Amino acid sequence: MLAVLAVLIFFMFRNSRKRQSDARNLQAKVQPGAKVMTNFGVFGTILSIDEDESQVLLETSPGTVLTVHRQTIARVVEPAEVDTTTEVGHDDVEGEPEFGERVDDTPTDESPDTKKSDD
Repeated sequence: MLAVLAVLIFFMFRNSRKRQSDARNLQAKVQPGAKVMTNFGVFGTILSIDEDESQVLLETSPGTVLTVHRQTIARVVEPAEVDTTTEVGHDDVEGEPEFGERVDDTPTDESPDTKKSDD
């Protein structure tokens, strides 16, 4: 029983240190000019930071400036790397739909469907 308690306490301290380290890294990245996302999902660019009042001026779109608390900055948005190399494997078949892709089930025959009447 004591061993389980010791392991539980160990993981609690480990997770606490990890969260503190992540918070320090985030605060180091939060500086004017950084593109960020807030806790409530608003993306913008930091214009200025007021350390005394813990306020951040955030420009969400040209001409729209929000004042938010510094702690609402959830993460710094870094540009995604674009993979310019496209690999063509043997599984890629021309005209075959990808998994989950919707296809149009209409017939592609050039001749129209006509019924012949029984006269």
